Amino acid sequence: MGDTKGGPFDIKGELAREWLRLPANPNGQSNASVLKPWINGMDLTRRPSEKWIVDFGWTMSEGDAALYEEPFRWVKDRVYPKRQNNRREAYKRFWWRHVEPRQGMWRALDGLSRYIATARVAKHRLFVWCDARVCPDSKIIVIARDDATTFGILHSRFHDIWSLRLCSWHGVGNDPVYNPTTIFQTFPFPDALSPNVPATGYASDPRAVAIATAARRLVDLRDRWLNPPEWVEWVDEPVAGYPKRSVPRDEAAAQALSTRTLTNLYNARPQWLTDAHEALDEAVASAYGWPADISDDDVLRELLALNGSGR
Repeated sequence: MGDTKGGPFDIKGELAREWLRLPANPNGQSNASVLKPWINGMDLTRRPSEKWIVDFGWTMSEGDAALYEEPFRWVKDRVYPKRQNNRREAYKRFWWRHVEPRQGMWRALDGLSRYIATARVAKHRLFVWCDARVCPDSKIIVIARDDATTFGILHSRFHDIWSLRLCSWHGVGNDPVYNPTTIFQTFPFPDALSPNVPATGYASDPRAVAIATAARRLVDLRDRWLNPPEWVEWVDEPVAGYPKRSVPRDEAAAQALSTRTLTNLYNARPQWLTDAHEALDEAVASAYGWPADISDDDVLRELLALNGSGR
């Protein structure tokens, strides 16, 4: 599960960039040390909201946080009053820190350039790549893997069938909820392609190569549809160390892009998207040793058997 902030630590991108352009703070550090791009579930399923977050980590003292003048002022003005009404003493005492900064998640992401993310609640079970420098909200489930094989298995029909069978349901739309304990941790991956195996361990496995190739093709097609280069340019942030961001080339492009969301894409499900998923499913089915046209009922039967065997 992603970060639980516990207050209005999130800020607009324009303000974050203003703070990034400021001179170094009295401690000699740039505000970049405590600012991260931030995403929530709607950023994955809709268009990015261009939000950032102030993040003082889980060990920084109040005095050290105060040395980051503008970010600290923002948090003191907006978060401190709300935290003083919190019943948990630790939340009141360490009001400048997120309530659940997910140390374990950040440790798992250390050394990775990207991670796999999915919205906890969504109409469609969609997986996307996120830059490891982006802070995910608690409405996002993070899979600390950067290999396309894992991505492809998770985005296959077979994992989707498993997740829908084991999920809970939420909200007016009765959308499925992705629970990593009951879904991800119980899902039997193809033999020798599970997340407890380093990606380097199966890099030359023809099954893994086929899945990764199909997964990359799917992502490339989706990304091209979501952000056509004719409508979007990718620009650098004011300081180094952050991923590029997409900017509409003009107002007409901005209006056209507003409807280019993953939810809308999967609602429409054009033929090219269906074809890309079928190619991915065929590669994953082959990795399990199943026929490509295996029925949903047979998928569940096979997966339950693998789960029961300890896979």
